[in-house]
Amino acid sequence: MSQFFIIHPENPQPRLINQTVDLLRKGAVIVYPTDSGYALGCRLEDKNAMERICLIRKLDRDHNFTLVCRDLSELSTYAHVDNQAFRLMKNNTPGKYTFILKATKEVPRRLMNDKRKTIGLRVPSNPIALALLENMNEPLMSTTLMLPGNDFAESDPERIKDHLLKQVDVVIHGGFLGQQPTTVIDLTEDTPRVVREGVGDISPFL
Repeated sequence: MSQFFIIHPENPQPRLINQTVDLLRKGAVIVYPTDSGYALGCRLEDKNAMERICLIRKLDRDHNFTLVCRDLSELSTYAHVDNQAFRLMKNNTPGKYTFILKATKEVPRRLMNDKRKTIGLRVPSNPIALALLENMNEPLMSTTLMLPGNDFAESDPERIKDHLLKQVDVVIHGGFLGQQPTTVIDLTEDTPRVVREGVGDISPFL
């Protein structure tokens, strides 16, 4: 049975965070708040959960999935980063950015962009997202919750519950959020490239 948890946006209740993480470890797909709208998430190693996310969002094989991390300490496990890219990320995390990086062999192939062998990575500032990541002690495989046909992130948890509660295992109500997705920055080359301008300020990367 799907769960609908109302979690305080500033002081997340540990009991509900623990319940959500327990379900994630059992293969759950969750809807959770970030600093740029709501997102779909599951465990990195969970292929079945990832396939469910692809069905919900009608994603193709070229989609760049994102690893959502609690901080940059997990970065070197999953991505190749030079000093310049690391400085840029350090100065702009946590925040409303997704960074495209060359993936290491630790990243399952199904999560990479097939052609470029890249992975998206972000460090959010949302307290609920950070509490989940801290409790899990591993990244979340994630993608912005944009329903098919829409080009904006879902921001209303009641609307999400009405549309998706039967398709996911947990919907977290963490308040009403903005609809703009993250700003996406490609750091795979010497010069940063803005792939998508979203809610994060692009000026540090120009």
